[in-house]
Amino acid sequence: MKIAFTAKGTDWDSQMDPRFGRTEYILVYDDEKETFESFDNRDIENEAHGAGPKTSQKLFELGAQVLITGNGPGGNAATVLQKAGVKSFIGAGGMNVKEAYKAYKNNELKEF
Repeated sequence: MKIAFTAKGTDWDSQMDPRFGRTEYILVYDDEKETFESFDNRDIENEAHGAGPKTSQKLFELGAQVLITGNGPGGNAATVLQKAGVKSFIGAGGMNVKEAYKAYKNNELKEF
């Protein structure tokens, strides 16, 4: 399963980005293959509108089945994620990526 994280950096120790649509990076962990990839999402800052749906589309393209973030996606982005079958979990805003992964595995995050 591929799990996507909104983050402020590119590795396990990076702080989670509480934002979804305008997150700086998207980190994807494949827990079956135990591989980790990071994708730079900072270009989205230049978008006046539609950052959430565009970031949602990126998650779909990356094959993520789960999203872990801080505050959650907005209405339009949430709709795109739901239609793509991506489950979203919130409440990881004050953690680093590794802590957020552990919280997810221990069912400590709230499904959005």
